[in-house]
Amino acid sequence: MSASSTPELLFFTLWTGLCATLCMLPVGISTGFWLAHGRGRGRRAVETLCLLPLVLPPTAVGLLLLYLFQEHGLLGQVMEKLGFPVLFRWPAVVLAGAVMGFPLLVRAARDAFIEVDPRLLGMARSLGKSRTQAFFRVALPLAGRGILGGALLAFARAVGEFGATVLVAGNIPGRTQTLSLAIFERVELGRDESAMKLVAVSGVLAVGAVFGTELLQRTRTGGRR
Repeated sequence: MSASSTPELLFFTLWTGLCATLCMLPVGISTGFWLAHGRGRGRRAVETLCLLPLVLPPTAVGLLLLYLFQEHGLLGQVMEKLGFPVLFRWPAVVLAGAVMGFPLLVRAARDAFIEVDPRLLGMARSLGKSRTQAFFRVALPLAGRGILGGALLAFARAVGEFGATVLVAGNIPGRTQTLSLAIFERVELGRDESAMKLVAVSGVLAVGAVFGTELLQRTRTGGRR
């Protein structure tokens, strides 16, 4: 299979990164809110579990996903019955990016929700709003900028993911190859100049994500740092 061009690599990388981010958002936001304002037991354990991908080697995370989603794995059997196999296809790229970016979103959502005064939620409840209505009408808008900043970082992490992706999706040009995987392949083939061009593209994406996050942070804090 012929190597993908830079525009094709960029489009596929951004598309799978966006899909990964959209998959993260519902679970990441709800988990962040629960960690910030929940009262149930086990919050520390859940928080630790959510943050594990930040400290585990990406290859270790990829190996765990590989065992879970392989043909005889717990989740692999479910996906096969649904007619939607994951491994070594584009969904595996999305899966790896989502898992590796998830901790950044959860931490940002948690910190943003912590800044929301619980009394405001109590006032909304006293005015007859349900918990769900109070969340969507009060907590989420107030925490929105922080969550968006976390989503940008999670997106950048998904876009730049390598270790977990190569294990669950492989490095198949035109099918699962992202910018990170293409850089690795071209370095292995001795095509350093071509690899550096992809590094430059990846750098622009990373700078854009970090700049956007910082801008949102400054806006959220009124320019005070």
